[in-house]
Amino acid sequence: MTTFGTPLSPHATKVMLLGSGELGKEVLIALQRLGVETIAVDRYEHAPGQQVAHHARTITMSDPAQLKALVEKEKPHLVVPEIEAIATPMLEELEAAGTVRVIPTARAARLTMDREGIRRLAAETLGLPTSPYVFCDSLAELQAAIDSKIGYPCIIKPVMSSSGKGQSKIAGSADVKAAWDYAMAGGRVSHGRVIVEGFIDFDYEITQLTVRALGADGKVETHFCDPIGHIQASGDYIESWQPHPMREAALQKSRDIARAVTDNLGGQGIFGVELFVKGDDVWFSEVSPRPHDTGMVTMCTQWQNQFELHARAILGLPVNTALKSPGASAVIYGGVDATGIVFDGVAEALRVPNTDIRLFGKPESFVKRRMGVALAFDADVEAARVNAKLAASKVRPHAA
Repeated sequence: MTTFGTPLSPHATKVMLLGSGELGKEVLIALQRLGVETIAVDRYEHAPGQQVAHHARTITMSDPAQLKALVEKEKPHLVVPEIEAIATPMLEELEAAGTVRVIPTARAARLTMDREGIRRLAAETLGLPTSPYVFCDSLAELQAAIDSKIGYPCIIKPVMSSSGKGQSKIAGSADVKAAWDYAMAGGRVSHGRVIVEGFIDFDYEITQLTVRALGADGKVETHFCDPIGHIQASGDYIESWQPHPMREAALQKSRDIARAVTDNLGGQGIFGVELFVKGDDVWFSEVSPRPHDTGMVTMCTQWQNQFELHARAILGLPVNTALKSPGASAVIYGGVDATGIVFDGVAEALRVPNTDIRLFGKPESFVKRRMGVALAFDADVEAARVNAKLAASKVRPHAA
């Protein structure tokens, strides 16, 4: 885009987000700072992003008819998927008809909406190193795949889920049925299908944020943020830090893999590429064509955080992935199952040196739902990690 209109005018530049959680909320804010009119769509009312957007819409995004009707009514210039559970074939249809441009592309949204499409692309089409894997449609198939090919320990995941939901690492046959049941309960859309992966004995895992943005010549250029280290529990991120120290050979392999995947997916925007690393060896794990939960750390580490990078890239603007300071993030969980919770200890948290807090404003809390994040910067990334976790621990959510 070379011309930007004024929001709520006939010439407004309009962007629709499909999914308006905490990540979408920050993208919406970044877009609004650039004078974009924003439409926040989610499956439930008062989602975090809906609280800050110009327009809030609530539909079942996996319903093709509802999705088509909304896009045709609102007429956005760009549609930006922020979650997996979307009727992506309809997005492909709308894009092919010239109705709207999908970020990064409708094909990329379809391939990455479930683990099967992107894993087959990475391993079978691009020939990238991955863990051994099998897709299974039943408990019997799962057990057979483990016995004949994968072995123990192994990882079982639903083909479609967010933030690690439904993911298990199991050590023996006694755990298989429970892992299958957990995957069925945790999937964003019930497909009755899982991926079972052989366990890789890695030293650490990183997120390589990769940005495809237009250069001065109008051609797409690839930019890389410093690698982000993170810790997960049951597949869900609980803390992250940037930069994560890496050997030069491993860093180069990580970026080569990230470039291969994102070049194939195409389009513009930010991609969160997850990788396993052991010594100089690197394995592809997953990719999200949107800001990544571990990348919330960039709100205190980069001159342009991942949300600003995404907004700029999708609008055709220049980007800057430079690091401002090492830093870390730590998750603030709800701790209770309740609606309209309150938070104590925010002032105490912010008294921890060099910290900040983001409370997402989710209308409903669960014990393990991410309700906020603590951020900390420091010249020493380990000191930042300590302070981020300390700040997070001081925020005490409870029922009103």
